[in-house]
Amino acid sequence: MSELIYPRSPRETMDGWHYLPRYIDKIRMSLAGKLHSDYTANLGKGFDGMWLKAAGVTHEQFVEVVKNSITDGQVCDWVRQNVKRTPEEKAAHWNDVLSRPLPNDPAALARFKMRKEEAGIAHRDDIQCFVDSIDADEKRI
Repeated sequence: MSELIYPRSPRETMDGWHYLPRYIDKIRMSLAGKLHSDYTANLGKGFDGMWLKAAGVTHEQFVEVVKNSITDGQVCDWVRQNVKRTPEEKAAHWNDVLSRPLPNDPAALARFKMRKEEAGIAHRDDIQCFVDSIDADEKRI
């Protein structure tokens, strides 16, 4: 039985972008055939998609960047050269991610509640957003 390998926390940063290292990990694991099935359906979607939209990059384009790099430093160099966003724009992206689920989105709130229950953390009032639930589910907090 193989052990589940988690991508980095959504809180990790690269070039001022929260979440980016996690997305890179997911791409690298997918390319190596080691991305757990729990993550494959949303690869390039969800929070990945939010980063792509904020960065103005397509999933296919970014997969090629990661595929053709050996180190995170090479990916970071590409991001610095090709994704020109201000620190304020990067912070706005992160604040948007941290705001999920939105209080006026009943479907997202129900999904958040369900994910907490499935992860056995429904009792934890400190888990307030999807980022918290990801870190708790992946045994970081």
